[in-house]
Amino acid sequence: MLDTDLPAKWRVADLEGDRSWVFTVDDAARAHLKHAVSKAYAPERPLLDYTRRDIDLGPAGPVIAAAIAEAHHGRGFALVKGLPRAGLGEKEFELLNWAIGLHSGVARPQGKATQYISPVRDAGTDYRSASGRGYSSNTKLDFHVDGADLVTLGCYNSAKSGGMSMVTSSLSALAVLEAERPDLAEIARQTFYFSRQNEQADDEGPYYGQPLFDEADGRTFCKWNRNRVQSAQRIDGVPQLSSAQRETMDALDAILQRPELMFTMHLEPGDVQILDNHTMLHSRTDFVDHVEPEKKRLLCRLWLAPPDGVRLPESWKDFFRSIEPGTVRGGIRGHNYTPDCQAFEVRQAADLGMSTTIA
Repeated sequence: MLDTDLPAKWRVADLEGDRSWVFTVDDAARAHLKHAVSKAYAPERPLLDYTRRDIDLGPAGPVIAAAIAEAHHGRGFALVKGLPRAGLGEKEFELLNWAIGLHSGVARPQGKATQYISPVRDAGTDYRSASGRGYSSNTKLDFHVDGADLVTLGCYNSAKSGGMSMVTSSLSALAVLEAERPDLAEIARQTFYFSRQNEQADDEGPYYGQPLFDEADGRTFCKWNRNRVQSAQRIDGVPQLSSAQRETMDALDAILQRPELMFTMHLEPGDVQILDNHTMLHSRTDFVDHVEPEKKRLLCRLWLAPPDGVRLPESWKDFFRSIEPGTVRGGIRGHNYTPDCQAFEVRQAADLGMSTTIA
């Protein structure tokens, strides 16, 4: 079995016993960030026009870089606390999260509208519909990975109640599945089909296939999203799930929610959670929001391709477009991928010494 000693193969007791995965921005660094963002912010300027030289992260830079490295090459999970929130409007806070991305990788588009940063708020959408997305609902989410190497989630407002964040190591979950149901662990290495939720680009089909677990260069990778697997069952041409596959799905979801494996936390305003989507699965409880619009739950979600990305399994290529290390990959191009999008990605990739996969 691979990855036997990796720090990303943790259990809840490990995180509780060693909190070095929590990084804190001090008062001076917080003040610098607030000033830098406020100075750079221009309401009419598109996010894609900014470069990392426009917003110097100052003394917070090494702290954020260490958290990114912990998530990407360590535990698969990190939390940055103490980013400026008081005195920043929603769009300024969005720019702060964007600036973190500019210093950390190439942002990836996230959906039908080709948005490069998503406001995670209740917009009343139906999570279970054929085009549903969890980030725009207040519903409890299935455990899943996002569509890029890394995801950052910056908290502007928390909910009135609920909205707890849950994270489980896919490496630990697979180890349990292998120990208890090796037959289902083998099924999990076979192809499952995922819906693109009607967000596919012109050169993509409405669904794609990947195993739930695969390997490359001695690393184990996980792909899981029950909602998209179930949505794919309604698409012409998708093979129907076998009873063994359904049993595997149920067993995996049950393991992911075991108390000793599932770490639960409350994101506070000024927190940024960072996850590696290849080794971490995440979810969220449902929530009740505030009545006042200015208090409603709001987080900024960013998907990133980092410059030190690792090689992915061959089966990841259909979705990620490239499996090569250090390339711009992943994301959902959607329906509005314009020359401006392409120009941003080429410029940002060049700035970070990365290769693009843009055709």
